[in-house]
Amino acid sequence: MKGFIDISYVAVAVVFILGLKAMSSPATARKGIVWAGWAMIAATLVTLFWPGMQNFALMIVAMVIGGSLAWWSGKNVAMTDMPQMVAIYNGMGGGAAAAIAAVEFARGEMHGGMVAFLAVLGALIGSVAFSGSCVAYAKLQGIMKKAYRFPAQNQLNVGLAAVVAILGLAIATAEHPGGWAIVLFFVLSLALGVIVTSPIGGADMPVVISLLNAFTGLAVGFEGYVLGNPALVVAGIVVGASGTLLTQLMAKAMNRPITNVLFTPITGEAQGGEAIEGSMREMGALDAAATMRYANKVIIVPGYGMAVAGAQHKVWEMSQLLEEAGVEVVFAIHPVAGRMPGHMNVLLAEAGVPYDKIFDLEEINADFALSDVALVIGANDVVNPTARTDKSSPIYGMPILNADQAQNVIVIKRGKGAGYSGIENALFYKDNCRMLYGSAQEAVGEIIGHVKSMDA
Repeated sequence: MKGFIDISYVAVAVVFILGLKAMSSPATARKGIVWAGWAMIAATLVTLFWPGMQNFALMIVAMVIGGSLAWWSGKNVAMTDMPQMVAIYNGMGGGAAAAIAAVEFARGEMHGGMVAFLAVLGALIGSVAFSGSCVAYAKLQGIMKKAYRFPAQNQLNVGLAAVVAILGLAIATAEHPGGWAIVLFFVLSLALGVIVTSPIGGADMPVVISLLNAFTGLAVGFEGYVLGNPALVVAGIVVGASGTLLTQLMAKAMNRPITNVLFTPITGEAQGGEAIEGSMREMGALDAAATMRYANKVIIVPGYGMAVAGAQHKVWEMSQLLEEAGVEVVFAIHPVAGRMPGHMNVLLAEAGVPYDKIFDLEEINADFALSDVALVIGANDVVNPTARTDKSSPIYGMPILNADQAQNVIVIKRGKGAGYSGIENALFYKDNCRMLYGSAQEAVGEIIGHVKSMDA
């Protein structure tokens, strides 16, 4: 039976990797997710045959309850709430890894050596991932309204991490670690996740979610080694490696090293930078409709404002009307647009936008100078030309979409406030830019009505 289980785990690992590969392309991503899901079901069922396995009734009840809740929430979650769902589900993985370590410590069978060391490391990383993901969920859900920065924040982070590391080392090397030490270790590990994540604002949130995802994978891999379970080891390594690579790509897209995200985060409060001269100029929906209706090429830049308004279906309807009138319409996606990696891609896919109309920053940036209109819908920092010119700005050096280089720029925005990072956007003050204030859902709806009347 053990041989059958091991062979099954190898097959599951191969399917995991193939599924992850399929997820690298929007055209095959759904297929990859289905493959990985069936592989996980197979791994779970095979594990029930593990020699010495007990408490089947409790396990089955737990799986039924957890699976039912996950199925229901996954089917009913709004696309605008997807980032916080990803954050909290990711945290559950880290919490599960920490709980496994806690059970092993409670048994009193951890006595030094590599296994004990990895159990402590997995417990620490899993606890940080769990509590940090809970904070990320609270921020994205609007429960935590602002970033909280503690006095001497960086010193507190380093000091608390050092205390937790010393406690963990003592537990890993002790013959019989005391219960108080284990409890204190987990309490401080959870506190570390909260304290590190609390100061981080929404502008850095995609990077943080990706980083915590990598932490969860590492924690699961370490605890898989502790339990001697190859499936957990492989799954943890795959998640940890892919999460780490994604984190690096996201950080590169913002031109912000991970150390900056953790130790000098963009909090969302008013940030420094050079004063911007000029004033914003307003435009009505009729003028916006006419500008796009008689253009040759329109590039749409979606952002979090589109997600909040749930306007992706209206945006695609407008795009189809413009295309029927002979206008070329494409979409430009910044890697960190929204509140999680791929947030805008998910929304546009839900609305039915074909994949060949969606381009990333490197593919589309040169086209802005050749386009008649750049329509920015609820995006802010990812189109802020301050990133190119103002060395005193927190986003200086961040690669941005060159929307300001289009002949005309139309920005749909709810108000005149700064973006989620708290940085004023110089694009809004440029001579070729006009502001259309209001909810993206309503503004695009008005544009659609005017475009239809022009073609009547």
